[in-house]
Amino acid sequence: MLHGILRELGYLLKHKWDLCMVTLAPVLMIVLFASMFSQGKPSHLPIAIIDQDHSELSRTIIHHASLNHSLSINSISSSQDQVEQLLNQNKIWGYITVPEGAEQRLVQAKDAEISIAYNQSYFSVGNSISSTMLVSTLQAIADFGGQQYLQNQIPYLDAPTPNVKISPLFNPGLSYEFYLEPYMIPAILHLLLCCCVAFAVGQELKFGTAKTWLGGQNLWLALLSKNMTYVLIFSFWTWLWMFWLIEFRSWFVQGQLWPILLGQFLLYSAYAFISSTVVLATHNLAKSFGFIAVYGGSSLSFAGVTLPLNNAPLFTQFWSNIIPYTPYAKLQTEQWVIGSPVSISLLPLTILAIYCLFYFATAYFFLNKYLKGVKA
Repeated sequence: MLHGILRELGYLLKHKWDLCMVTLAPVLMIVLFASMFSQGKPSHLPIAIIDQDHSELSRTIIHHASLNHSLSINSISSSQDQVEQLLNQNKIWGYITVPEGAEQRLVQAKDAEISIAYNQSYFSVGNSISSTMLVSTLQAIADFGGQQYLQNQIPYLDAPTPNVKISPLFNPGLSYEFYLEPYMIPAILHLLLCCCVAFAVGQELKFGTAKTWLGGQNLWLALLSKNMTYVLIFSFWTWLWMFWLIEFRSWFVQGQLWPILLGQFLLYSAYAFISSTVVLATHNLAKSFGFIAVYGGSSLSFAGVTLPLNNAPLFTQFWSNIIPYTPYAKLQTEQWVIGSPVSISLLPLTILAIYCLFYFATAYFFLNKYLKGVKA
């Protein structure tokens, strides 16, 4: 096996573009996404306020919105057309409307008719800004009612008020870095891994060097050594990235580290054997890359991480259950974020191991079939 790994490393050293795919490409991806999500959560998102009431209530809403670090008031206007023009130009992400007579209706226990509009076409930003504008507006209304209106209307009364505590679990800062980056890096690296393995196996078939590849080894050992070369390389980059995220960014693992590392190794192994299977079955790199793009490229979307699978169509749920990335995403969430007992994560680990065994067996079958055809 060591002979096979050294042979593959020698091939990479001789072919600079292949070497770049396993060195520069992973580094660039890690640096890119680490920089993109380093701030954690979007801040100072521009909004506008349509103040048609010009009252103490509207001034309180403006004050609370300006204090929120997630928001930045771009414009205060009484013209809705002007504000909607800014929204259409993507200069603001949303706006709060305080209509004329809002304060008077509020103190009369009527609907103040205050409204919030936001751009939901940008899903994550839309969700962030809508909740932030809502919280700022409600805080302003409570502040106005308790500190500026009722205080002047009724005598002092020391009465407890009900409080409702809302606590986001496992990611209290709502950080995008901790939400997306742990899933995106393995998703991108496993796609690069698939391309590298497919090209490496395809080159052996294209130039008829299968006998040299085997080098007198057992068939299964030769297949395993070629795939393990790339699995170990991309596992190294993933572990290096995890070291950065845990030690320098302080996103420490809530549960056990070893199930995550083992899960990553099995994840990369499964996709490596899948790529080998497809190339050995089709003998066509173009078709293989097309399959990899669909099968591997859809992993993040169909794993239930960014898009929910609840009440999804039957095909969507079926596709989610036939990709190895889905059990890995569950495993990583359980151990890194939630801190679940290891016994709970044994199921996704077992599923990943089954993927590895199944696709290794299919790759072995097609390689054996190819060699018999060559001898004939």
